[in-house]
Amino acid sequence: MAMAVTAPTARAGTRGLAPAMVVLLGALLSLFGLSWDVQWHIDVGPDTFFTLPHLFLYAGSALTGLTALTVVLRTTAAERAGREVDPAVGGRAVGVFGRTFAAPIAYLVTGTSAATFLVYGLWDQWWHGIYGFDATIDSPPHIGLLLSISTTIIGSLMTFAVAKDQPWGRAGVFLAVAMLVAFFTITSLAFNDANEGIQAVDISIAFTTVTLLVTATSFFRRPGAALLAAATVAVLQAVLWVFTPWAAHTYADSVGLPVRDYVEGVPAMPNLIPMSLLGVALIVEALLFLARRNGWSARVVAPLSGAVGAFAITALAPVQRAITREFSFGDFGYTALTCAVAALLGLLAGVLGWRFGLVLRAAAPFTTKEDAR
Repeated sequence: MAMAVTAPTARAGTRGLAPAMVVLLGALLSLFGLSWDVQWHIDVGPDTFFTLPHLFLYAGSALTGLTALTVVLRTTAAERAGREVDPAVGGRAVGVFGRTFAAPIAYLVTGTSAATFLVYGLWDQWWHGIYGFDATIDSPPHIGLLLSISTTIIGSLMTFAVAKDQPWGRAGVFLAVAMLVAFFTITSLAFNDANEGIQAVDISIAFTTVTLLVTATSFFRRPGAALLAAATVAVLQAVLWVFTPWAAHTYADSVGLPVRDYVEGVPAMPNLIPMSLLGVALIVEALLFLARRNGWSARVVAPLSGAVGAFAITALAPVQRAITREFSFGDFGYTALTCAVAALLGLLAGVLGWRFGLVLRAAAPFTTKEDAR
């Protein structure tokens, strides 16, 4: 969709780097806090509101919220003083409450999600006050908290997408995409009760993962983008694999709580991330190579990549569980139907991922004729 904007020609440089890095730090705190908290519930048991993993979660959102507020206030002051608003800092400014505030679009998303997180956090504290502890991750306030953090990470992705011409901007996009892949594995657990005839959780993880992989590919439009995105996910998965059980058990020892006798020793959240993603990225790269060579349209390649990628992820998910947790492969018909449904939804994931990548490109200041298309 065309946008009537003035296209700046100056490159971003380090403008916008400081607030983008602070927002990224806040998002990372929330991600690591979530992985830690999930492991705590599994290996130690229910918790109270004021635990260290919860403080990580809340500190992360507070950091992103305050940073977004600062950027919005500075942008508003610059606009009221008649100074040119720099689109390299969070993208183009939009009016909030008429034109009371001028907010760069990326920081508007980040700040709004952080404010929403605060509301759900108050609800969560009230929940703890009534019930004393959490026995499950899918309590009503937790669902709101998870959605808020997801949107915060999307805002972080947007802050780096604006600076795609800079090395730090491109690196930040890859890391933010990897964080979303990891985070959406937990939100996919909401489909646990839908595992009737198909493995709905696996389908949801495949759908979100493939969508994000195609998003990165569409955004960069360069050979190797899918592989770099998958490699970043693998590195983040490895770090969480080491950190998560260590943090949960060390914290339990420090507060004098025992670890359950039947602990599997497998990090819960990192093990939900598909280990097949590098292979899926190779498939996507191969399809894109054939597309460039034969002049195929992205409208064909994107859904095809999504369908093949989602099929591969769901087909290999039982293998991953068999290796890491010694689970049985289960019924072949169950797995086959799961893969078929995942492939169908993967068509949609490919289309959405490609369009999301285009939307991210549109959020950035235009620096080349290619960007403006």
